Amino acid sequence: MVEPLTASHTVTGRVFAVLDSFDSLHRRQSLAAISRRTGLPLTTVHRLVHELEKHAALVRGADRDYEIGSKIWRLGTLSSVHVELREVALPYMEDVYELGNDAVQVAVLDGLRCLVVDRIAGSRTISVLSKPGSRLPLHATGVGKVLLAFGGAELQDAVLGSLDRYTDQTITDAATLRSQLSTITSQGFAITGEELAPGAISVAVPLRGKGGAVIAALGVVSSSDNTAISRMVPVLQITAAAISKKLAQIGLGEASRLRAE
Repeated sequence: MVEPLTASHTVTGRVFAVLDSFDSLHRRQSLAAISRRTGLPLTTVHRLVHELEKHAALVRGADRDYEIGSKIWRLGTLSSVHVELREVALPYMEDVYELGNDAVQVAVLDGLRCLVVDRIAGSRTISVLSKPGSRLPLHATGVGKVLLAFGGAELQDAVLGSLDRYTDQTITDAATLRSQLSTITSQGFAITGEELAPGAISVAVPLRGKGGAVIAALGVVSSSDNTAISRMVPVLQITAAAISKKLAQIGLGEASRLRAE
């Protein structure tokens, strides 16, 4: 039986109870599920969720379940963790962009997905699904696979338990993906080919913070006709080493844990 979350009698307390009901194991919820987890009446949840949806704090998917919306992300970007990560990484991202005019992005772990903290759009003719604030699947993106590979057994078990298919190239077999994650950990980079969107390939490397822990991922997204994408691996690794040094110097070491608990 689910233990209801403690909900205050004030309106503000009830709003936060609704938002707090979302976590890594309850990323998408129906109104009934939110009601059960908060202990609030369904009519109250319906009213609060409707207001939160109007202000983009919650968003309703095609299946009519709700998840955290862009407003929460925009507020989150004001936190020192996101601000410092973006400030440190952006000049290096611009250098990488100048080399190939491909999209460059930095992402952190966000529950069972990855959150794109910042992105420089590429000039190639390609539809890139990611943008700042986007929450992407861990198993079908370069930055996501890096975060998943270095994220530990508990995270991997949770993600590999349900692998959605986005294209014909998406890896949905848990054993195959687990083997790939092991390779990513040992070689220090991930390469994907049209696993999230047709025509898009990516390469990504880990970013480390204080204590050497992986706290983010740096990646490049290019078109599938770019046969030289693997040449970006050493460029990204050198860039990541420089960014990681800066992150460690300022003591940043919690970015990958945002909303991951």
